[in-house]
Amino acid sequence: MAVRIMIAEDQTMVRQALVALLELEPDFQVIAQAADGDEALAMAGKYRPDVALLDIEMPGPNGIEVAGQLVRSGFDGKVIIVTTFDRPGYLRAAMTAGASGFLLKDAPAADLAAAIRRVAAGEQVVDPSLAAAALAQGESPLTDRETDVLAAAANHDAVAGIAARLSLSPGTVRNHLSAAIQKLGARNRAEAVQIAQRKGWL
Repeated sequence: MAVRIMIAEDQTMVRQALVALLELEPDFQVIAQAADGDEALAMAGKYRPDVALLDIEMPGPNGIEVAGQLVRSGFDGKVIIVTTFDRPGYLRAAMTAGASGFLLKDAPAADLAAAIRRVAAGEQVVDPSLAAAALAQGESPLTDRETDVLAAAANHDAVAGIAARLSLSPGTVRNHLSAAIQKLGARNRAEAVQIAQRKGWL
């Protein structure tokens, strides 16, 4: 029986290339395509694919957030994150959210096809080099609130703007930023944001 697949990818050319590639496999059937996170959630609910291939960065909920929402909603298919970002923190977040696979887009096409078959059969598949990096790096040292504040700072908001957005006092925001900068060994908040993004912690 064919593995029924949904692809969520906001770049049209990439999505169409994935569809064409996967439909060359005799045991695959692409039954749904989505261009953003909200559409991915709707399509998954409507078509109930066996495997959902999700990009991380797309409009609306990102791929990791979509994976988490699907798992919490009782989705009985499997999720594979396919991304250009080789950030160990993203891998940890994806697996915590309930994804069964995590592959980089520069992997050979044969690896993607094999991963879909293995995940559909109940296995977990993770890019081996990224898995090793995630183990070596460890988990984020930031608390949830420090992560929230640093994520808001990534939008270049002033302290007052961050405080208003997160319903915190300006002093509390400064304290969280200071703690995050110290934990990440950064010189300032801009560098702290860069470090956290590079590691996939934001």
